[in-house]
Amino acid sequence: MSLGRVLVVGGDGQLGVELRRRLASDSDEVLATTRSGRLADGGACEALDLAEAEAIAPLLQRLRPDHVVNAAAYTAVDRAESEPELAQAINAVAPGRLAQACAALGIGLIHFSTDYVFDGRGQRPYREDDATAPLNVYGRSKLDGERAVAASGARHLVLRTAWVYAANHGHNFLRTMLRLGGEREELRVVADQRGSPTPAWLLAEAVARILERGIAESGVRHLAAAGETTWHGFAEAIFAEAVARGLLARAPRVLPIAAAEYPTPAQRPAYSVLDTRRLREEYGLALPDWRDGLRVAMER
Repeated sequence: MSLGRVLVVGGDGQLGVELRRRLASDSDEVLATTRSGRLADGGACEALDLAEAEAIAPLLQRLRPDHVVNAAAYTAVDRAESEPELAQAINAVAPGRLAQACAALGIGLIHFSTDYVFDGRGQRPYREDDATAPLNVYGRSKLDGERAVAASGARHLVLRTAWVYAANHGHNFLRTMLRLGGEREELRVVADQRGSPTPAWLLAEAVARILERGIAESGVRHLAAAGETTWHGFAEAIFAEAVARGLLARAPRVLPIAAAEYPTPAQRPAYSVLDTRRLREEYGLALPDWRDGLRVAMER
């Protein structure tokens, strides 16, 4: 069964690229937006600057997609501390307008949010109904976006995810580690923040399965790879895979440090593992362990 026409907002980001690739075989047409109206490969697409929210409704009225997946966001966590208005415009105002336009046209919306809506004081994986208390501007803007989507009346699914990366595109921890691993003999990586590294390919696969079944019930769901680790553990796994695949001649030493030794403008949660049971049960998803997700990402 074809998914019809799917609009991917943010088509040139690490998630947007994977979504376009995965949905191409199941859809009549995959439409995409970028701020410039061009894709990374030089191809043309729809131009949409989410900082200009008034442009959203006319675009949807013209394109009339069957589904919208919002993969665009302001994700510069530290820079958001000095650009709160821009983060709010892209992460909160724009998703609200997008959802309102979807509601008016009867279009289902999948929107991505973040584990950073939590304060990290939890002792077990966070469930969808656990109290939110973001520690930084980015997390607050994403939480406001969740609320704006929920208030729109659109048929929607907000997917909170965590520690997203892709091997071949985007600015992310995996690509940074591979670059630094080729340049340095020793790295210092934070070892007291825990989460679940989640590859963009897995998110795209889950979205395809959700769209095939249809949004069962509007609301927030958690979507991340299984298991948990620290940034230090993630780095060591990356280097082990890179050496095994011949991408690096040798693995650098990875020294564990506390987050306090690597101060950043934005405070981050110490623990942000997500409980994905509800989404898995509703859509029949099998989410791999984060190590298996990493292996597949690097094979690609």
